[in-house]
Amino acid sequence: MQHIHACNHTTPEALYPFDARGIAKRFRHAAIFGALDALQPGETMRFCNDHDPLPLLAQLQQRYGAHLNIEYKQREPGAIVIDFAVVA
Repeated sequence: MQHIHACNHTTPEALYPFDARGIAKRFRHAAIFGALDALQPGETMRFCNDHDPLPLLAQLQQRYGAHLNIEYKQREPGAIVIDFAVVA
């Protein structure tokens, strides 16, 4: 069965794809933090990964608190898509 991965869909201008699967594991969190730090309020990063990043989500909550909304778009084994939206 072929999965339709939500990360492959076209996105509006304020929605930026970030595919963590192509980044070496030792650099992933730093790359994710850098990408999120570059976003302006109202912009969203669509994060794609092959596993549910629960430790990362805890770190993001500590670092950004209420300034970051986290919404799962797809949550299947091997296909995780999460929108990280920056709020003012």
